[in-house]
Amino acid sequence: MAASTRSQVISLYRMLLKESNKFPAYNYRTYALRRVRDAFRANRNVDDPKAVERLMEEGQQTLALIQRQAAIGKMYETHKTVVEKKKPC
Repeated sequence: MAASTRSQVISLYRMLLKESNKFPAYNYRTYALRRVRDAFRANRNVDDPKAVERLMEEGQQTLALIQRQAAIGKMYETHKTVVEKKKPC
């Protein structure tokens, strides 16, 4: 994988993680983070340039989907769950 492609993949990975953290609902947020990490781990050893390009396009589409869903989630935000509430020190 070329250095520029590698940096693009890492940049996409970071953007997906950042956007996944914007989900207001705990379950959606943890699910999105887990799916992103698992997808990148599963495709870690892909060397074929065409396959990398296809995966990058798929990742860009997923990023757009996560951004839309996070925006919708913020419109209909619910109360935080017990897992999300911070404990006093």
